[in-house]
Amino acid sequence: MTRFLRAIVKNPGESCDEKAHVETIAAEMKQVGFDEVKIDAQGNVMGFMGNGDKIIAFDAHIDTVGIGNPDNWSFDPYEGYENETEIGGRGVSDQCGGIVSAVYGAKIMKEQQLIPEGYKIMVAGTVQEEDCDGLCWQYMINEDKIRPEFVVSTGPTDGGIYRGQRGRMEIRVDVKGVSCHGSAPERGDNAIYKMADILQDIRALNENDDADETPIKGLVKMLNPKYNPDYEEARFLGRGTVTASQIFYTSPSRCAVADSCAVSLDRRMTFGETWESCLDEIRALPSVQKYGDDVQVSMYRYDRPSYTGCVYEIECYFPTWAIPKDHAVTKALESAYKGLYGEQRIGTADTLSMRQARPLTDKWTFSTNGVSIMGRNNIPCIGFGPGAEAQAHAPNEMTWKQDLVTCAAVYAALPLSYSL
Repeated sequence: MTRFLRAIVKNPGESCDEKAHVETIAAEMKQVGFDEVKIDAQGNVMGFMGNGDKIIAFDAHIDTVGIGNPDNWSFDPYEGYENETEIGGRGVSDQCGGIVSAVYGAKIMKEQQLIPEGYKIMVAGTVQEEDCDGLCWQYMINEDKIRPEFVVSTGPTDGGIYRGQRGRMEIRVDVKGVSCHGSAPERGDNAIYKMADILQDIRALNENDDADETPIKGLVKMLNPKYNPDYEEARFLGRGTVTASQIFYTSPSRCAVADSCAVSLDRRMTFGETWESCLDEIRALPSVQKYGDDVQVSMYRYDRPSYTGCVYEIECYFPTWAIPKDHAVTKALESAYKGLYGEQRIGTADTLSMRQARPLTDKWTFSTNGVSIMGRNNIPCIGFGPGAEAQAHAPNEMTWKQDLVTCAAVYAALPLSYSL
């Protein structure tokens, strides 16, 4: 597994440039004995074990983010490093370690005859997740006609079992103005000043409380049963947030009034919030109402080609999801884990105190392909994967060898645990 992981991350594999990762994974799947290995038109690599009609799937996105400022790395992010307990390199935690554990978990299932009668095991190395979470599963479900009975997301979980995450969406706010010479700004209508008002209201939406006298009630209101019937699951996942992430403008020159301004908003959503409600919330802000038809609030769309040239356009909306704590899939994964490792999270000495301070079953802070698997398509999804969420997108990214082994063992035990 160590050799396999280092072979994957030796090559850069940013979104829409995953070809080398896919070819490395496909070759390993064939070498360890998968019954079928294929790469679809979008570029996702899929390996299958068994011949049943019902599919149990393990998902790992195999694209990575870039390395950022190379000066922040103490080692080559692609050459990586290895010692007795750790492996370093871009993508080892997020999320190439997951595909490694899943491939070898499936190998164990086949060798130990752990695939239940009537089931097929699928391990998917999926593309473009860092660019557009869940796009790959939208393609596989709708175009490849694959619909598993349930999916294990192998994203890093710090030794825990994760049963949900907040959703997110990407919002754009456009404001129109009228340009004029900067020496007489009163002749124009400055779009940047209008946007400044709107940004203050957006900030208030994120930071305010939900008291009756608060004019712009903060997003914390979704944790209050007065405003949200789904408040219990919202409290489990955490409140939504909104922040400005980008700003753009047009102006004839530095000596002129800006005639347009736009911002991108990163909106994280909890239970009880939808893309419609989030857009309407921005449209209802006092400053947006004040400027009327000069303001447009919309959702971004994603249409970037995959490394194969496939374009699969979709809204930049990634729904909130959570599998119930008493669901058969939740119970099966907990049973498989506890049968091997007991009631608490395990880990290396330097991670144990942090991990065991948290419940075994919890949730992600970040977003995963579960936004499509369960959020859009209602296929049960649960998370268990090697590595640490805090390592994702960070310089000097690393993971632990023990996690790779732990996850492979739990994956191998899961199908029989579920089918009993």
